[in-house]
Amino acid sequence: MTLVSLRRVRVRYGPLEALHGLTLAAPGPGLTVLLGRNGSGRTTALRALAGAVPLSAGAVVWDGADITRTPAYERARRGLVLVPERRAVFGSLTVRENLELAAPDLSDALRAYPELEALLPRRAGTLSGGEQRMLALSRVLSARARVVLVDEPAQGMSPAVAARTYELLGGLDACVIVAEQRLPPGLRAVPGVLVYELRRGALAFGGEATELP
Repeated sequence: MTLVSLRRVRVRYGPLEALHGLTLAAPGPGLTVLLGRNGSGRTTALRALAGAVPLSAGAVVWDGADITRTPAYERARRGLVLVPERRAVFGSLTVRENLELAAPDLSDALRAYPELEALLPRRAGTLSGGEQRMLALSRVLSARARVVLVDEPAQGMSPAVAARTYELLGGLDACVIVAEQRLPPGLRAVPGVLVYELRRGALAFGGEATELP
């Protein structure tokens, strides 16, 4: 079982502290949701796990090993993938080229999101926001990552595609951590989905989605 965690993590942006000694853990395979409004620290928590921001205190632990000083590219090489909210695709490349960077066989990606097949010759930068999210996530699904971090995975998607996206993420044999402003309705009744609610860089709630008030 994969387990990734933040232990008493603090992150600063200049004089402002974004995370105030945050501790949380996510198992894998399994789905964990970081909830919070803008400014709550949920995006910073994902970036801390990915090594995209330095810690001013605390540690990032993966499979029992402290990876706090492991650079982001090395974490990615070991199978930890971050899908940011913006700039998650290579805009100057076509959809096909973006997909081939993850895997030469496109069948898994197109099975997950058949909508992409008609878009294969298009430049990724010309796609709508929802189409770019599908492209970014289909690359992750093809990459067989061990830890998947996604900031607002369903942004810009229709309700039906958003629901399918969460089914796909929930079905991965990986530790999946997503950041959302609100809990997707379809997850509230799903047993085993962990939720951490952040407020102003601190933990306000931790437990299963079924326990949320």
